[in-house]
Amino acid sequence: MKRKIGVGIIGLGRLGSLYASYLLGRIPCANLLAVSDVRETVAATFAKENNVPKWFKNYQDLLAEKAIDSVVIVTPTSTHKEVVIEAARQGKAIFCEKPLSLSIEEAEAMGQAIEQTGAFFQMGFMRRLDKGYATAKRKIDNGVIGTPIVFKSSSRDPFRPSLEYLDPQHSGGLITDCGIHDIDLARWYCGEVRCVYTIGGNLAYPEMNEIGDVTTLQFESGALGVIDMSRSGIYGYDIRTEILGTKGTLQIGYLRHTPLLVLTKDGVTHDTVPYFMDRFEQAYIAQLQDFAENVIMGRPPSITCADGLATLRVSLAATLSLKEARPVAIGSRDGEKSGTKK
Repeated sequence: MKRKIGVGIIGLGRLGSLYASYLLGRIPCANLLAVSDVRETVAATFAKENNVPKWFKNYQDLLAEKAIDSVVIVTPTSTHKEVVIEAARQGKAIFCEKPLSLSIEEAEAMGQAIEQTGAFFQMGFMRRLDKGYATAKRKIDNGVIGTPIVFKSSSRDPFRPSLEYLDPQHSGGLITDCGIHDIDLARWYCGEVRCVYTIGGNLAYPEMNEIGDVTTLQFESGALGVIDMSRSGIYGYDIRTEILGTKGTLQIGYLRHTPLLVLTKDGVTHDTVPYFMDRFEQAYIAQLQDFAENVIMGRPPSITCADGLATLRVSLAATLSLKEARPVAIGSRDGEKSGTKK
């Protein structure tokens, strides 16, 4: 049995660079052997500054390296299909950052390639590896709060990303890019979603197509849910979830970053979580460690391609609901037509 896996990173954007840094020193059972990015100077600079043996502009060249048996794909969502399918054909174990794709058609093609090649594939939904969210799942499974009947989740970024990133042709839009974390948690905690209804509006940034959306969910179990998403949480990075059960309630998340309250005659104040790296760094590291260990030990992936596809179905239905101002049933033919096809 291997003690370490040889890993290649494909995509050195904001998150890809973080993953590469984690693989360099914080994932003991992984060796980062190569990096790839379409921006050749970015790949070359990162490799030279961090003593990574090889770097490539074209991901196909990285996949051709026999010493690399696993790849971490952190490219724009619009490219996931081509990269994942080629990696599967090359026999690599695959970790793919969320969301799976921008359309059901592409996602299903990816799933077929994975099934046909037998490639190991694990989705990146890091909140499942966060200690708070993981503990909540165990408590739900152990019946601590009884049967979940209401799911509530908030995802509020402190500022907007670049307009290039926000382009739905690249990221899928607010729901598919940001809200998909909450949708994944909703399925994880409460089961499959039957129907969604979304309202939203551009209330803070005129240059954006959307700033805040609210999606309501009806689960197949009869449970209800609501997710609010925003890019204008100017006070900090605010990620919280609540699950109401028949015997109790779970509340996950925090806003105060430093365990300190300042009490003066002017009032009581505290700081807030700055951004996603501060809140979820340990979860990002844990999911990469989990991926590597699963590959080494021959265990099944913790989060599958089927999970990615099911969550994408809900996010696309929610996006369509926003566009057409009506409820959309999950799995209906029109509920899947909001995806971007390439």
